Amino acid sequence: MADTLYLSLWYPNLRLAALGDKLALVLGQFAAHGGEARVYAATTWPIHWNESPVFQRIYGHGEHGAEPRQAVADALELLHDDYAYEFQIEWTLWEMETGQESAEASTGSSRPLQLARNNNVNPGPSSPAATESPFQGENAARWVRQPRPVRVTGFGPLFDEAAYEQDGHIRVDFGSDGAFLQEGAELSPDAARHVEENVRLLVSLAGAIEKNSGATARLLWSELGESLAQRLAARLGAAN
Repeated sequence: MADTLYLSLWYPNLRLAALGDKLALVLGQFAAHGGEARVYAATTWPIHWNESPVFQRIYGHGEHGAEPRQAVADALELLHDDYAYEFQIEWTLWEMETGQESAEASTGSSRPLQLARNNNVNPGPSSPAATESPFQGENAARWVRQPRPVRVTGFGPLFDEAAYEQDGHIRVDFGSDGAFLQEGAELSPDAARHVEENVRLLVSLAGAIEKNSGATARLLWSELGESLAQRLAARLGAAN
């Protein structure tokens, strides 16, 4: 069963005024680990997730995006201890397409990226095209490098009843963990190679974020509470 994967980060004695610097450092690590250098969208949420955003801006994909520090400055212009600040940035992983998805790709149609929580927002310029795997044989599954939206959220200390205590001062939402497990597909040697590459990228990104942003604690976790490492070991063991 697919699950949502998060990385939570905590910082010692973090003051609200320093949250922007930490967010910019976290966002800045994606470019060196398979992601974009620029931020796609920024949103400021007041008090609780059920409230409407008080700020939201869609910059666009690729060169149309905003530099991390600029996006952070825009969103944190309204700096309050009961606000949360969410940024979307693209990160590219190997994904296995279904037959329907492959057919859509051949006709120039691509899978839509998930945008900001407000579905009425103009998505801006289209994202880069996917890249096919060089490992594929004639009858192999179609593996492509696909950009996926990742949400990086910084929490004010009073937002959502001090959610930071459980979720971290900063939380990275990677979306579905399917790219790291492919539990619904036969894990052939070729598939295992792509899954392993995705996992290595995840580990390197998480380590770089922790080190370069100065986090003193980090937790890679999922909504269902199951261990990604244990599920991965079981999957890769089944492929051998």
